[in-house]
Amino acid sequence: MMIWLTGFGTGLGLIVAIGAQNVFVLTRGMRGDHPVAIPLACFLSDVVLMTLGVGGLGAAFASDRTALALASAAGALFLAWYGLRSLRAAFGNGALVADADSSGKEGLGKALAATMAVTLLNPHVYLDGVVLMGSLGSRFPGNERWSFLGGALCASLLWFFGLSLFGRILAPVLSRPRTWRIMQAGICALLWFQAAGLGRFAVSRFAASRFF
Repeated sequence: MMIWLTGFGTGLGLIVAIGAQNVFVLTRGMRGDHPVAIPLACFLSDVVLMTLGVGGLGAAFASDRTALALASAAGALFLAWYGLRSLRAAFGNGALVADADSSGKEGLGKALAATMAVTLLNPHVYLDGVVLMGSLGSRFPGNERWSFLGGALCASLLWFFGLSLFGRILAPVLSRPRTWRIMQAGICALLWFQAAGLGRFAVSRFAASRFF
């Protein structure tokens, strides 16, 4: 049970930080766009990525300093770009449009394609789901490793569905243009902070791979 709780806490700690994927789920939840399909797609992506990581791919990838540095640099660029989108929204005149008829305006296929794009094209997702979870999970022997994975996946399931629901609850507040702009500015700051951290990590890995 303790190992399951360790996995749950670790998974939650990695997932909860506001990133591009969480921003996407939250904003879609605010609009009521496919509140089951979108978080389910994110969760199933975590199932695949975390299973690969804990299964051994994460530890193998982490041992390659050059590959880790390249992935970190790509993740930093992705987060910086997504933060720029939020910054532009913060200085725009838009606001959240959420009404009783907003749910399902976008087709399911298009919504899932957008979900997969923001998930699988984000290198940060691979660093968290495959490399970090894999490296941490590799410390546990045998079945304990899968108990750790089970806890992390439960955290993912609860988080994404909770985030979608929370977004819908917040929709009336965030439909105000000023509140929406403040939130977008805050998201930009958080994403750029993460991008800076990943960028510094990438530089350190590049330096290590060069001299050792």
